[in-house]
Formats: sequence, structure tokens, C-alpha cells
Amino acid sequence: MEIINKKLVVGILITTFTLGLVGISINSPLAHAAQATVDLKTAEPFAILSGIPNITDAGGASVITGNVGMSPGPSSGIGLICTQVDGIIYAIDGTGGSCFTVNSPLVVTAKDDLTAAYTDTANRTPVTALVGADNQLGGQTLTAGVYSFGHASTANLTAASPLTLDAQNDPDAVFIFQASSDLITASNSVVLLINEAQSCNVFWQVTSSATLGTSSSFIGTIMALTSIGLNTSATMDGRALARNGAVTLDHNTITIPVCTAPVVAPSVTPKLPNTGFAPEQNSNVLWIIGASAMIIATLSFFVRKKRTF
Repeated sequence: MEIINKKLVVGILITTFTLGLVGISINSPLAHAAQATVDLKTAEPFAILSGIPNITDAGGASVITGNVGMSPGPSSGIGLICTQVDGIIYAIDGTGGSCFTVNSPLVVTAKDDLTAAYTDTANRTPVTALVGADNQLGGQTLTAGVYSFGHASTANLTAASPLTLDAQNDPDAVFIFQASSDLITASNSVVLLINEAQSCNVFWQVTSSATLGTSSSFIGTIMALTSIGLNTSATMDGRALARNGAVTLDHNTITIPVCTAPVVAPSVTPKLPNTGFAPEQNSNVLWIIGASAMIIATLSFFVRKKRTF
């Protein structure tokens, strides 16, 4: 009986300690598997980046919030004036407007960072493929993740029903779209954000060119291999970043997205004794100490009882 009691005691002690460690693990922050945001690096402050031959604005009435840059090519190809841009128009040479800021290294680096971000986005997995030739995006309510779609003969997103991006109350939710060909949105089409989704976390990697339809409302950063065109009165809460081709505008509004930090209500956390463990582990340590004390007290009782007999 003495041997059995010793084994029982050892088993109880080991079980108690193991459960305590499990409790510490459960109460520790967990790493959730989710897509990281796309790091644009020096390209992040740019609302428009283009390749050659130019940046044009039909009517000269577009409004841009964010920086503008073009590389390569002479800066005379930037068809915007500084009163249209709430930001800085960066030039690679002195051929542009008198208000342009000449900083060729910055623009070249931003284009290089755009290329790196484009490649990163194109390689993200796992991917959910959206099936269908036309309107693959329309009528969809999508949660965070990576989605792919192909060419559409009319449009990838029509005006019949919007594309809704649902963050499920996670302001850090990231949405990535990979277009194997072009991206075309129809006139009056809409992209919507719900449940704390943010435009700063929406990215579109387009293998050829992107065209936003007349009076369409678009969300996210477009990174196109060739060109990006915004038809009349299209609006964009995002960025138009073209690696090799032109960016063409026509009475548009482009606003660079800014992430908003969630508002956290202040809370009062009861102070726990200093046990040498992290605060979130203290409750588990106390549980272990308490359980161990109970076991010791129980063993002492049986020892005394045995001596009595």
C-alpha cells in the first residue's frame, strides 16, 4: 500500500504541474494564421506611380491626395499641376513643372519597392479561385484572404451588385486579389467595406492593365504590370501604381488610404503578486501553488494518521 500511495502521490504532482503549464499556454497570446499586409516601403506615400510614357489628366480637374512620381522618362510627361495634388510631385529631372521636387533616387527606389511588393503579392498563398468569365467579383461577400480571378469579356465587377469585403471585426484583416490578366470594373460599380475592413489592407496585383469604369467607386491599392486607367469621375480610395505603363485620369479623385488604429476602451487589471512570470501567467502560477499546497496538506494528514496507528 505504501508503494501504491507513493506512485499515486507522484502521479498527482506530475498531473498538477502539467495542467498548470497547459493553463499557462492557453492564457498566452496565440499566433493566428493570417495574411500579413503588403509592405510597399518607399512606395507607400505615393497615390500615383507610373512608368512610361506619361501621367495624363483629361480636363485637368482630378484631385490627388498623396505623392505622385514617374520613372523612367522625362518628368515633362507628368500632366498634373501641384494645385491638384495634396502631396509632393517627385520628378527625376528638371523638365517638369516648377513646383516639382527633383529627387531621382527616391522615385527609382519607390519603383523598385513597387516591383518587390508586386512580386510578393503575386506569390501569396493559399489562393481561392473565383470561377466565371464575367463578373467574378460582383455579388461576392469575401472575408480576409487571397483570391484569384481571370479575364472578363465585359467586366470583372459590374454595377449589378457590389463586391463586399468583410473584415469580421478585425481591422487588420488583409484582402489580396491576384488578376491573371486584366482588371476591369464597369461603370457605377462599387466595392464596399464592412465590419472594420480598411482600404489600407486591400491589394490588387494585376498581371496586365487595370481600367476603372465611369463613376465607379473602387477600394484598394492597384499594382499593375503595365497601365492603369480611370474613366470619367471614377473614385479610388487607394493607390494607382503602374510598374511599366502610363496612368491616365479623367476628373477623378484618388485618396491614399490610411489605416485607423482600433479604439480600445481603458480597463483596470487587478495587480497580481510578482512570481517571476509574465502577468498573464500569474493566475496559472497561483493555481499551481494552491493545488500543490492542498496536496501537501493532504499528504501530511495521511502521514500523521499513519503514525497514529
